Amino acid sequence: MGTVIDSHFLALTAIVTVAYQLLFFIITALLKFDKVTDFAGSTNFVILALLTLIVKGSWHFRQVVLSFLVVVWGLRLGLFLLMRILNWGEDRRFDEMRSNLGKLAVFWIFQAVWVWTVSLPVTIVNASDSDPGLQAQDIIGWIMWSIGIIIEATADQQKLLFKNAPGNRGKWCDAGLWGYTRHPNYFGEIFLWWGIFVASTPVLEGAEWLVVLGPLFLTLLLLFVSGIPLLEESGDKKYGNVAGYRQYKRTTSPLIPLPPVVYGKLPSWFKVVFLFELPLYNRNLPKEESLGW
Repeated sequence: MGTVIDSHFLALTAIVTVAYQLLFFIITALLKFDKVTDFAGSTNFVILALLTLIVKGSWHFRQVVLSFLVVVWGLRLGLFLLMRILNWGEDRRFDEMRSNLGKLAVFWIFQAVWVWTVSLPVTIVNASDSDPGLQAQDIIGWIMWSIGIIIEATADQQKLLFKNAPGNRGKWCDAGLWGYTRHPNYFGEIFLWWGIFVASTPVLEGAEWLVVLGPLFLTLLLLFVSGIPLLEESGDKKYGNVAGYRQYKRTTSPLIPLPPVVYGKLPSWFKVVFLFELPLYNRNLPKEESLGW
């Protein structure tokens, strides 16, 4: 695949992403309506996958499969998050942004960068003239995607049911998969996007391998910026003085699913180095409660 084709497709997806996110930013800013934010992000992935597949028009099997996987993920997540926010009400992430146009604009710019970057593997596959036969990477990537989306969808549903149960009001979710990892939905999302990348590798050449920035950006984003840190901070402020919650954090992996009986006995340094138990996730606990870190 030539550099010219690469550039055209990268520019096309960038323009469409900016336009799509700008539309929803205007709606949010003018109407102070933030219920469509996650829907706008998720469905943007669907638009880019279908757009690049149709514009290229090659309809190679690998292109069709990867585009289909992104469409399924994007629609499932987008509709779930839309229904959830309509059910729960306002999105608390925007409490400080609704009256601050600058902060709101930064958020939407960041969302556009997220969509465009994470979509890179599918964008490049759909733009490619290369069509090698089915490879082991394809099968491995599809299996990773399947495992990831099952985990993400299951975790989302388990938490929704937990939160909607009257007897669980004011409690942290430790049901189902949430008993093995504090953020199973994020684990599923990261895992499935690394699967998309693995399945894209048979067609990658030279600089095209930079599409690894897609899943890498998503992983770093959820680990250090807008994913786990924000939820850990919120949870610690709500439940940090509750002994049961501190025990839950001690024995439950932050990301990679593990039995609590195993995770709880691992040394602190091992948790930090190999299992992403970063000090960042515990800085909002009461000072006297260090959890051993």
